Amino acid sequence: MARRKARPTRRQRRLLRLARTAAVAAALAAGCVWWSGDADPVPSRPAVDAKPTAGAGTPAAAPGSAPSAAAHRAKAPASRRTSPPADPAPLARSRPTALAVPAITIEAPVLDLGLDARGRLGVPPVDDPKRVGWYARGPAPGERGTAVMVGHRDTRTGPAVFLDLDSLGPGNTVRVARADGRVAVFTVDRVRTYPKAAFPDKEVYGSTGRPELRLLTCGGAYERDSGYDANIVVFAHLTGTDTSI
Repeated sequence: MARRKARPTRRQRRLLRLARTAAVAAALAAGCVWWSGDADPVPSRPAVDAKPTAGAGTPAAAPGSAPSAAAHRAKAPASRRTSPPADPAPLARSRPTALAVPAITIEAPVLDLGLDARGRLGVPPVDDPKRVGWYARGPAPGERGTAVMVGHRDTRTGPAVFLDLDSLGPGNTVRVARADGRVAVFTVDRVRTYPKAAFPDKEVYGSTGRPELRLLTCGGAYERDSGYDANIVVFAHLTGTDTSI
């Protein structure tokens, strides 16, 4: 007959429960230490099967990398080519009454001029140095062709109307009031000084097929007996009209 196994005493059962409790506590403590040391792990590289965010049309560029050509085309605004404004149509003939050059603070009355006995263009009276002359047998300012206006640089009594004409440059404007109430506005293209002995008549006076203007005065070196040895010429073309000078 088998011998009956001895049952543990109350003291032994209490010690066994204490031992199991200590083992579980130690395991939990070890687990907490591991968790606190590995919180929020970051992968060293993106997952191979990572998918773009829903709705994104193209993959996001890495920080600091250049945007893709497709993204650049999508964001770049469409460029618009603008052509330069067309020159205004020639005006009907009307004699000039006043001339203004804002850049050199000129505003002067205009008188008609013709040719002298030797076939040369006349000049305003020496005793009226603040007046500008217009060659009345040629085109009027604003009319198709090349209008010519002249003035003195100085006289024996002091500075005259075109003293600072050579200080003009491309982009400056010349405004000519006309008898019909319109103001022809010209823009300077260039300023040249020519020796009187080699003056290019065709270049200065010739027609270009559009409304142009020439302003002339004396320039170069001055000799008491012969006067100035050159002419200053301002080349300008019609770029607009106005109602007041």
